[in-house]
Amino acid sequence: MSTGVGVSSCCLSGKIQEGKPSGREITVGGLNTYVSEPESDSTEKTIIFITDIFGWRLPNIRLLADGYAKAGFYCYVPDFHQGDSLPIEFLQDVEPPLPVRENLTLLEKAAKTAKVGTTLMPWLAKHREAVTKPLIDSFINAVRVIPGTNKIGVIGFCWGGRYAVLTAHGSDEPGMGVDAVYACHPSLVTIPGDFDPITKPISFAVGSKDSLLDEKQVDQIREILEKKSSVPHEIRTYEDQVHGFSLRGDWSSEKDKKAMDDAEKQGIEWFKQHLS
Repeated sequence: MSTGVGVSSCCLSGKIQEGKPSGREITVGGLNTYVSEPESDSTEKTIIFITDIFGWRLPNIRLLADGYAKAGFYCYVPDFHQGDSLPIEFLQDVEPPLPVRENLTLLEKAAKTAKVGTTLMPWLAKHREAVTKPLIDSFINAVRVIPGTNKIGVIGFCWGGRYAVLTAHGSDEPGMGVDAVYACHPSLVTIPGDFDPITKPISFAVGSKDSLLDEKQVDQIREILEKKSSVPHEIRTYEDQVHGFSLRGDWSSEKDKKAMDDAEKQGIEWFKQHLS
C-alpha cells in the first residue's frame, strides 16, 4: 500500500474549466454518480472514472466524461470519496502555474509544502487503500451486471490514477473486473508492487515536469511493462506538463490546452481499440 511519501502541492494544482456538464446524477452501486450517456444510450462500452482528490463534482472531470460520451462511451463518475472530497478552492490557492512555481523562493516552497502536509496527509489516511479499493471493486461489479454492459474501461487521475492501475491487476472471477485501463499521471504508486501484477491492457499519460512521478520512475514502470509481452501497454510523456495536467491544465495556455486535448484523444483511442 502506498505510504503517501512524496506528496507535493502539485496534487492540489490546476484550473477550473468553464462549461456546463450535460449529464445527470443517479445512484449506482450505492454511490452518488455522475452519468454521461452517448447518443446511442448504449452501455455496451462503459468507462468508469476514478477522480483525483477533488472528487466527482469537479466540473473538469464531468466535462471530460461528456467528451468521452460524445465519442460513444457510457460514462460513470462515482463519488468514491463519499462526500469527503477536498474543497475545489485549493485549486486556486495552493499551487500556481508552472512558470510562477519555478520562480518561487525556497521559503515560499516550504510554506506550500507545509500547508499541503496538514491538509492532504490526514485525507489520504482516511481514504487509504483498505477503504477505497473495496468501494471501487464493488462499483465495478455493480456496473458489470447492468443490462447491456459488455466491456468496461477504467480511467484514473492523480490519486485515482493509482487505483486505476490496481484495477488492471485483473480478476480471478470469470466475467468480472475490467477490460482496459488508462492512468493519467498516477500519484503515490509503489514500484514494482503496483505494476508487476498488471494483466489488463493499460495506457499511461505522464508529464515531463511531474514532481510525483519522475523520469526515473517512469523508466522503471516502462521496464516492467516491456517484460509483459502479452499485455498491450503504452506510456506517453507530455513535455513541460506538471502533475494533473490532463484534468486541471490551463486552457488559456495553447501548449497546456493541446496537452489536455491530446491526452483525451489518447484515452479515447485506447478504449476504442481495447473495448471493441
